[in-house]
Amino acid sequence: MKTSNIYLMIFVLVLFAIALWAIVPLDSDRFGRQGLTLGLDLKGGTYLVYEADITKKDTSQTIDEAMTGVVGKIERRANAFGVKEPIIQRQGENRILVQLPGEKNVDEAKKLIGQVALLVFMETTNDAQGQPIRDTAGNIQWTPAKATGTDGAEKELTGKYLKPNSKVMLKQGTNEPEVAFEWNDEGAVLFEQVTKRNLQKPLGIFLDNQMLSAPTVQSVIKANGVITGMAMQEAQSLAIQLNSGSLDLPLKIIQEQTVDATLGADSLQKSVVAGAIGILLIILFMILYYRMSGVVATLALIIYGVILTAIFKLVPVTLTLAGIAAGIVSVGMAVDANILIFERMKEELRAGRTLGAAVDAGFNRAWLAIRDSNVTTFIACIVLYWFGDTFGAFMVKGFALTLFIGVALSMFTAITVSRVFLMAAVRIVKNSWLYGVKA
Repeated sequence: MKTSNIYLMIFVLVLFAIALWAIVPLDSDRFGRQGLTLGLDLKGGTYLVYEADITKKDTSQTIDEAMTGVVGKIERRANAFGVKEPIIQRQGENRILVQLPGEKNVDEAKKLIGQVALLVFMETTNDAQGQPIRDTAGNIQWTPAKATGTDGAEKELTGKYLKPNSKVMLKQGTNEPEVAFEWNDEGAVLFEQVTKRNLQKPLGIFLDNQMLSAPTVQSVIKANGVITGMAMQEAQSLAIQLNSGSLDLPLKIIQEQTVDATLGADSLQKSVVAGAIGILLIILFMILYYRMSGVVATLALIIYGVILTAIFKLVPVTLTLAGIAAGIVSVGMAVDANILIFERMKEELRAGRTLGAAVDAGFNRAWLAIRDSNVTTFIACIVLYWFGDTFGAFMVKGFALTLFIGVALSMFTAITVSRVFLMAAVRIVKNSWLYGVKA
């Protein structure tokens, strides 16, 4: 056996050992990843597609800049909300896909993620006597609070000047929740001017045009403040929104889907059983028909399965039901590559070549067919992934991505792993009948 083949076998065995260590047990947290990442159809959760109103973007921003900012802020909100490994992706020009695995409080999640969260401070509109003007219904009329910034320009006092350190606190004596916030340097300058001219007057705090509270200004405040008048859950959501920043564009839901976790668990169990039965039948066929070559293919298939699972866990790849189906299909393609090799090898043995020469010739002759079929599959995967990404079909994307990874790995195992093990086998077992040819 060539020295290069020995080194290659050692590499394959070390790679297999590392992959096996990474996934056994499957729920271990080695390399910082715990268990497989399951998609919505297996784990349950919420699938949302938002459409952004790009006509409302800041004129100083491009569409790409505005959308990138919105995606980043939605991701920070989802993470702060406690969703494990949310999937936030831009689709097309102005759509955003949001997947929240395991999230049951759908309404609260939608409110938190999609709300613009534009915090605005308003002061009363006063008459000549300094009294607030009211409308016919008796409601106070408000006007945006403005002040002069450090650059000498007049600016509205909004949440964009807040530092990302807002937090929920309990008011002493009453234990009522309140959101404590802190201004940056520019905001502190504006807030000081606003509170100074509104002493003993109400200052309205509005979130997306809805009043949260209207506390009376008791003293001049510069850097800090609090927002009161909310329930605990509302206060927590507001703190998350203020810390992640206001969304730059208004969003509306155009697609919504809730997946039951019970259905997902049942689908996962049936998929695993079906896959196990299919793989066992493949192994049985390969060993009975190709004998020693089938044993080698089975070893290569085991190594393929372990490494593929490790990739899915460590990348991580979000597995969907369609993705599992693609994984099983890729197993079939891995075996198909071995079949091409073994058939070419049998032809060489019938032509009178030695076992070692037949192995080399079989791999060389089969390579072009394997390459062409796999490249065709890669192209199909790319097209499917593009369509899935464009039209928000996450199952199609999951199928395409998983199949692409699986087929790429199958090329490695068929050409490298199978070859190195088969070269070792022919050095030990020399009976041509065991390779499917009569002696």
